[in-house]
Amino acid sequence: MRIRLTAALVASLITLQAPASPIQAQAARPKLVVFVVVDQLRGDYLTRYSDLFEHGLKRLTKDGAWFRNGAYPYLLTVTCVGHSTIGTGTLPYQHGMIGNAWWDRETQKSVTCNADPDSQEVSYGSSQGAGDSALRMMTPTLADVMRKSLNSRVATMSMKARSAIGLAGHGGDFVTWFGDRNVWETSSVYAPAPVGWFVGYLKGDPVDRDSEKTWDRALPADRYEYSDDGVGERGAAGWGPVFPHPLGRAGDNAYIQHWLQSPYPNDYLERMAEAAVTEMKLGTEDRTDFLGVSFSALDSVGHSYGPRSHEVQDMLVRLDETLGRFLDFLDEKIGKDNYVLAFSADHGVADIPEQIPSAGRTAMLAIRTAIESLLKPVLGGEGPFIAATSGGEVYFKPGVWDRIKSDRKLLGTIAKTISNMSGVARVITSDEVSSAAARTSKDAQIRATALSYFPGRSGDLFVVQKENWLLSSTGTTHGTWYSYDQRVPVLLFGAGIQSGARNDAATPADLAPTVASIIGVTLPSPDGRVLSQALKKR
Repeated sequence: MRIRLTAALVASLITLQAPASPIQAQAARPKLVVFVVVDQLRGDYLTRYSDLFEHGLKRLTKDGAWFRNGAYPYLLTVTCVGHSTIGTGTLPYQHGMIGNAWWDRETQKSVTCNADPDSQEVSYGSSQGAGDSALRMMTPTLADVMRKSLNSRVATMSMKARSAIGLAGHGGDFVTWFGDRNVWETSSVYAPAPVGWFVGYLKGDPVDRDSEKTWDRALPADRYEYSDDGVGERGAAGWGPVFPHPLGRAGDNAYIQHWLQSPYPNDYLERMAEAAVTEMKLGTEDRTDFLGVSFSALDSVGHSYGPRSHEVQDMLVRLDETLGRFLDFLDEKIGKDNYVLAFSADHGVADIPEQIPSAGRTAMLAIRTAIESLLKPVLGGEGPFIAATSGGEVYFKPGVWDRIKSDRKLLGTIAKTISNMSGVARVITSDEVSSAAARTSKDAQIRATALSYFPGRSGDLFVVQKENWLLSSTGTTHGTWYSYDQRVPVLLFGAGIQSGARNDAATPADLAPTVASIIGVTLPSPDGRVLSQALKKR
């Protein structure tokens, strides 16, 4: 059965809630809510590389309420899941966005988390096709609630559809991303046609403005830790492991690939955010508006170069400068006491295995082959018996999983065989994590997997990797329950926020409920809690 959350159901979820009041008495609610997400920003980057920061990151950690032990509590730490969690204040067992993609049992095809066959792509170029939306997101976002309760205007932007949509939710006035065909786009769910002001903006600020630039370190080389020639580092379209990295000429095949794996998209999004605030009059009229900006470039660089690289460190240096400009703009345009900002990341990242001890790689193909070999003599036929794998999840063809579960010996043999493979810590079945009790289990791996599990969408088996072992064949990645993937910044800044670094436990799911309490709206069923210790007493 295809599970969808319609716009009407979103509205009913919101209107069923009692009107809320701010958790603290305030003279006036902030004029603008800002959510900033940095894709793949590990929580320890803010301390590990703190000596490099002089601008926005320094200001946020010094003047904001910084929860230094912030972390996701679930297993599958990837972009769509993280942004949906931040946007809704709920966890994947509720919001249903369990991955960037998953196997759809009804259509027997892989679907992306935002695929919406009933919508149309609205392109700022020449591309066309099916659109994207939050159709499969089962809970409303804070932005959804604000649109319904406060008549807020909503603008979100990112290089990725799943990031912009995860923050916006089921509607919005300007929800835009850089599409797979290398043009800016949106969907008919958010706009029936290209948004006029943005059409004009693109003429004055095209992506090819960075043509023939070269990305080099912003600081002297001796300011960066580790080597610039780390084992296993390799960039897009021929880029090697060391600086400098020339972008090439606009129009060349490699230019966009290089541009996307450089600091320049972050600068572009910051300029776009400024333009959206100005053109849409966000935070300057008699209402509270929502602005969401997700910076994606660190993720692209991190996958190829890893957290120890000079490339990642330089991305952070330049992001620090970019965020500094953005905060200065908000101060001037909106006013320091008129906006509240939530800051986090969708996930962290592992080290490149070749750079650290007791690490390695495991091929998901080898796991799949081993399962097929075990099933063939028992179930008969030629197979294959596996319909698909997605990350560490295994989806069996219709009827196969029921047959496996009915044969306890066979199920035990599969679990033992896979668990004994290099890099595999454990195999968990969907039955072990499908109950509400599993979400509070004392077994940390069961609990994390249960919080990621959504019936009808999640796999039949979960292959849990060993720490520092990856299922990818090159570079590095994320998606596990280990601290390097789960730990991310959780930070609040601006109106109503009491500054200070704290060691209290917190999750990114806490950000939406906390901001909701400040502006006086109620989320329907948040898993996150109000971080009251971050709020000023009035």
